[in-house]
Amino acid sequence: MANTNHYLKYAKNLFAIFFGNTIYAIGIVAFLLPNGIITGGTTGLALSAQHYLGLPLSTFAFIFNAAMFILGALILGKAFALTTLISSFYYPVILGILQKVPALSNVTQDRMLACVCSGVLIGAGIGIVIRAGASTGGMDIPPLLLKRFFGIPVSASLYVFDFVILLLEMTFSNVEESIYGILLVFIYTFILDRVLTLGMAQTQVKIVSKKHAEINSAVHAQLDRGTTLIQAETGFLHRESQLVLTVVSNRELIRLNKLVMEIDPAAFMIISKVNEVKGKGFTQPKVKRTAK
Repeated sequence: MANTNHYLKYAKNLFAIFFGNTIYAIGIVAFLLPNGIITGGTTGLALSAQHYLGLPLSTFAFIFNAAMFILGALILGKAFALTTLISSFYYPVILGILQKVPALSNVTQDRMLACVCSGVLIGAGIGIVIRAGASTGGMDIPPLLLKRFFGIPVSASLYVFDFVILLLEMTFSNVEESIYGILLVFIYTFILDRVLTLGMAQTQVKIVSKKHAEINSAVHAQLDRGTTLIQAETGFLHRESQLVLTVVSNRELIRLNKLVMEIDPAAFMIISKVNEVKGKGFTQPKVKRTAK
């Protein structure tokens, strides 16, 4: 059974890597290239190489990804190599194939619509690949190396590299194309962040009440959620109390609020969003235990 689950997870991740890279390539071929929009990353470098050196986009992407893959494998190790191998070589191939599909080059001539659509597809594609535990290769690798040797945050390095690549492309692009390129980077960065946190956001609730014991039991029995009791003291009267801390989904928040108000209408609740929660009941299966 364990082996079956392992193979299913591997197959799911493999599909996600192929799917994510395909979406990424569609965003480039269908919206970015036909409308002359510049961008950062490997594609931005490929556009520059195509303009100055006459190299086909897919050819440069293949050569550059292969070089970055070898560099990353030598320095970052085998684990990195295995998760990046597929993306590094599949993306240039699917990019070349899609460029030969005439219908994809005539989707829209509206640059703003093309900028938004390509940004959404690029951000979603990269996000799907990263969520599968892989890397898209190419320009993902230099920031990882800088992080390892100099401690520079990956996000900061990516922004700097994208900005430098955009500056290079501005030498052969007009002002309008440059503005669309900057907008595109902002859009796909935003979408990438949303994809990476999709389904992970939860709601943290802190409850201060004289009936904390009843509320604690009710959360266990009716919501099937874990709780943590935190020793607290009121600031004005200095009365000792216990604060009930729990994490629920957005849908469960309404039920929790109703539950607490039914037990203690005077309860004080602090509700805040959290980007990600790990542990039993969220990223790990719940463990059912019988009360003793």
